[in-house]
Amino acid sequence: MSSPELVIQVLRAELRAAGITYKALAGRIGMSESSVKRMFGQKDMALSRLAQICKAAGVPLEDVLRRAADARPQADTLTPTQEKSLMANPRLLLVAICCLGNWTLDQIIDTYQLSEPECIGLMVELDRLGLIELKPLNRYSMRVSTTFRWLPDGPVQQYFREHVVEDYFSGRFDGAGETLLCLPARLSLGSSRELLLKIQQLAAELARLHQADRRLARDERDGVTLLLGFQSWESSAFTALRRA
Repeated sequence: MSSPELVIQVLRAELRAAGITYKALAGRIGMSESSVKRMFGQKDMALSRLAQICKAAGVPLEDVLRRAADARPQADTLTPTQEKSLMANPRLLLVAICCLGNWTLDQIIDTYQLSEPECIGLMVELDRLGLIELKPLNRYSMRVSTTFRWLPDGPVQQYFREHVVEDYFSGRFDGAGETLLCLPARLSLGSSRELLLKIQQLAAELARLHQADRRLARDERDGVTLLLGFQSWESSAFTALRRA
């Protein structure tokens, strides 16, 4: 569904919620009922007409536009081509990860060795790739969902496996709010699926908390990384000791 269609859909829902029929709306904006129906049926209208309808219905235009933006379908993953483009430029990948963490432009250039023009250029590239939507004053919104994940065994995940995992697990995991668990078990397929669902729920909860804490001051938050894996696995050192 395109953006204009989403706006019309939200506007129609707002009119229904307010109890305003096409006939009543037609009287308020000086049009015939058939013309109003045809206008909504075309699923597109001029911004001036949209503003007129919102005013006549007592519905803030900004609310309609925001709800349409919130309702826009968002991808859970990028394509392999998009991920390859990120991997071709380490600085582009860095800014992409910062955007996934909802960093502002100022926060990025204050933290990393990137100039403002360079960082803006990288954000323009992320807009072209479809990860973010760049807006005036160098603000942006995400074009991916809050449950976004890298492609399984895709370019980015392969990079993390080769260069990040060892560095990640070299930490002590003994700080406040930190933990490291390695829990072996023997489970049925049904139990494994049940646990996988709970892991997915945990990831969703992390996304929820991440969004909720965005209102806090910068010095009240710290960057954290939750690295989860769940698979049928045995250490190769143990496998070597198995009986033939």
